[in-house]
Amino acid sequence: MKMDAYEKELIALEKEGLIEVSKPGSAERRALMAAAKETLQKDKRINIRISNRDLVSLKRKANRVGMPYQTLISSVLHQYVSGDIKVES
Repeated sequence: MKMDAYEKELIALEKEGLIEVSKPGSAERRALMAAAKETLQKDKRINIRISNRDLVSLKRKANRVGMPYQTLISSVLHQYVSGDIKVES
């Protein structure tokens, strides 16, 4: 599994003993599972038109990370609307 810089930093801090990682309690676990279920729920379908070149590139990138290309597209869109991806102006 690939980790981003923040995840790598957390693991390093745990190894150095600077933070303690514990399993979530039952209430926190239920809340996290509910949030994940809501995030993963796909209840709308859209159709978009993109160039063949972009589609081929998306399929290659998705293959490299081991996911379907539609999932990759959905993930990128989710990251954008969540503010994790910024578009330079």
